[in-house]
Amino acid sequence: MTDAPLLVERADTGVTTLTFHRPESLNSLSVALKEAFRDALAELAADPACRAIVLAGAGRGFCVGQDLREHVETLTSGGEAMRTVHEHYTPIATLLGAMPKPVVAAVRGPAAGAGAAIAFLSDFRIGGPGTSFSMSFADVGLAGDTGVSWTLPRLVGLAKATELTLLGDKVTAAEAYRLGLLTELRDTDDDVLPAATALATRLAAGPTIAYAQLKRELATGAGGTLADALAVEADAQAICGATGDHLEATEAFVAKRRPDFHGR
Repeated sequence: MTDAPLLVERADTGVTTLTFHRPESLNSLSVALKEAFRDALAELAADPACRAIVLAGAGRGFCVGQDLREHVETLTSGGEAMRTVHEHYTPIATLLGAMPKPVVAAVRGPAAGAGAAIAFLSDFRIGGPGTSFSMSFADVGLAGDTGVSWTLPRLVGLAKATELTLLGDKVTAAEAYRLGLLTELRDTDDDVLPAATALATRLAAGPTIAYAQLKRELATGAGGTLADALAVEADAQAICGATGDHLEATEAFVAKRRPDFHGR
């Protein structure tokens, strides 16, 4: 349905594209969109046919975070507005952070608040000249959510993360690329989604079980001890070593041909 808040497109390459579809509000996160996104991530995490994910926004923005009009209505009506953190933002961050397949964010236009945090939880972020990031939480008297206190210091360091979150200044595309908030900066905004899709297609054709275990290793290694990292590495190698992809790759190497990975 074209009026759905989230569009789900599955390609025969194994790439699933999730598009935030509220262009009239720069894809702000309504309850309907948050629930659709959360549920889609849970479904894709368990779907072996999905081997890579692209996140995109309809229109001229990626996602500017919480729908403040809806939020104000909840606040003024006496509703529990902050329940959304537990019901939506925390599950979304948990699912993205543990997603056992590559995630590529096509960040065309602005990404703010939780929208920026969603991009930061992706494995790769592709942007264009119109891309920008802003940590707009403090602007509305709130702290961060959607994992931004975990991702941002890892991407730019604690000092820069403090500056970006407390001051909330907009980060332009060029500065975002310099800081490492963008993996790739394209020459035009129209190139962003095709480049993200091409990268996701490349990843979907690869050893996706190995990718999942590499992501698990890096998450452990970034915050754990050497002993923690070594334990996860040993377990991850045991998992990967038992896959058909590992056997195929070693046989292909010996035969001097390209391996044909199937994600199993």
